[in-house]
Amino acid sequence: MNLLSFLRENARWVGGAFLMNYFTAFGQTYFISLSAGDIRAEYGLSPGDFGFIYMGATLLSALTLTRLGRIVDTRSVVQVVFIVMPLLAVATLIMAVSHHVALLFLSLYMLRLFGQGMMSHTAVTAMGRWFNAMRGRAVSLSSLGLQTGEATFPVIFVLVSGLIGWRGSWIAAAVMILAVGLPLISVLMRVEREPQSEALGRKTAATPRDWTRGEVLRDPLFWAVLCAFLAPPFIGTTIFFHQVYLVELRGWTLELFAGSFFLLSIASLVSMLVTGALVDRFSSVAVLPFLLVPIAAACLVMGISGAAWTPYVFMPLIGLSMGASGTLNGALWPELYGSRHLGSIRSIVIALIVFSTAVGPGLTGALIDIGVSYPGQIAAMGLASIALALLMTVLRPRLISRMQA
Repeated sequence: MNLLSFLRENARWVGGAFLMNYFTAFGQTYFISLSAGDIRAEYGLSPGDFGFIYMGATLLSALTLTRLGRIVDTRSVVQVVFIVMPLLAVATLIMAVSHHVALLFLSLYMLRLFGQGMMSHTAVTAMGRWFNAMRGRAVSLSSLGLQTGEATFPVIFVLVSGLIGWRGSWIAAAVMILAVGLPLISVLMRVEREPQSEALGRKTAATPRDWTRGEVLRDPLFWAVLCAFLAPPFIGTTIFFHQVYLVELRGWTLELFAGSFFLLSIASLVSMLVTGALVDRFSSVAVLPFLLVPIAAACLVMGISGAAWTPYVFMPLIGLSMGASGTLNGALWPELYGSRHLGSIRSIVIALIVFSTAVGPGLTGALIDIGVSYPGQIAAMGLASIALALLMTVLRPRLISRMQA
């Protein structure tokens, strides 16, 4: 089945998941950070104070997600949407009207839980459950909503806040969620799709038995594979969080580093789509060992080289792994553990990914404070990625057996 035929037959489900990923923007760091200066001024917070509050809210949302994420297994997608999106709108309204740091924490917690957490969790789980042989393509196409949000929402926020202020922009966010996002997504997702074994290279799709979350958590292979998925968000968040310090160390300008970000976006988008096609052709397990090769090379280049061209090599390489990670993270788990308890299983995965993004900047910052070379840390991340890629290669035969069990 070619791409146009696939979209023609599955537009409503892929489009609904695309919009769910798009509306995760209100809980994403890049969107919240647009108000960071105003928030710090309003509440009298230092950058460190706000960072600590944000980390605490993010970690608490990750813990909550391990419990709340299970509802995707017991309720229909449209029912979950009618729970999550109104609560996301409430979170944006709290941000708009709050004048107390406790309410700020509550707003950040809800934004991270229902925006970054539950919206993407529900979308990717639905694609993993509803599609079988075309799962990789469904996940990759719907995940483009994340990149579309990154490309459009910052511009929209700046324009709107210029007209009605930063608090007014958060009220506008609530209106957009309830008046645009909720009706569109609920209409598109109100009909559940029955999984099919569409042929694309593989004649039939793997159909493993349905593992419970308890069984998965006792499986050593799960934890080994999870380490591979934790690496890209841990590394990416850590390096970007300390980008100003890195730029100063290398003697670059911030404009030089920022000017290379478009290469990350392009590489991530291309990698996401290509990985989706490869997953449908060969399976997620077959592609998995290659996930960390680009990011390993990126870290080694960044850790060793101080040349002005370094960011322009680093960004596309790390983008390749980030794009592949997004697609594989949606397609691999149902291949290995079935789809009946997919929501419960993925809630653990997503929670630990969120946890890694909260811990990474603090851990590396502490190492910097005690004198550990930051470029050396980045190079070490590259070596660790190589080790994980080799581990995935060694484990691939066992994972294939697990997939067919």
